[in-house]
Amino acid sequence: MAKHWYVVHTYSGYENKVKNDLEHRIETYGLEDQIVDIQIPTEEVTEIKEGGKRETKENKVFPGYVLVRMELTDDTWSVVRNTPGVTGFAGTNGSKPTYLRISEFNKIMRKTNRRGAQGAPKRTMTTTNLEAGQAIKVVSGPLADFDGTISEVMPESGKVKVMLTIFGRETPVELTLDQVTTIA
Repeated sequence: MAKHWYVVHTYSGYENKVKNDLEHRIETYGLEDQIVDIQIPTEEVTEIKEGGKRETKENKVFPGYVLVRMELTDDTWSVVRNTPGVTGFAGTNGSKPTYLRISEFNKIMRKTNRRGAQGAPKRTMTTTNLEAGQAIKVVSGPLADFDGTISEVMPESGKVKVMLTIFGRETPVELTLDQVTTIA
């Protein structure tokens, strides 16, 4: 019988516990050859904190969901479904859950920093507490000590567009997130 990826819905925040409990249940019931992989899609996020300090952490791409690769039988369905923290299978068609197509699985795993079926590269997203309209001071680079106002935040590139007053004129400048700090 073929093994497919299924999406399992969990209580939000219980994804790691569900994965660990499910791994123990698979071993206890001797289903290692039928339930072969469990993934929690995550991505690495770099936040720029006050003063340009970078903090990297791993965030779940789909909070409340775990991917399980298995043969769907009554036994495997029951073991997964009755794992503490599991609320059910996503995409249930009648009483039988629908599996992910391999293209869907690959698309999900490309968003993560784990090596999926096609060797997805690590991707870093940047988040920041900066927002348009905030007053800032440039702390490094050739424009250090200039004050300005954020006109646009671009977290995907780790940059901000800032309006600086240079020679009495408002001038748009693109800076990296670590080059600015907010003015209290």
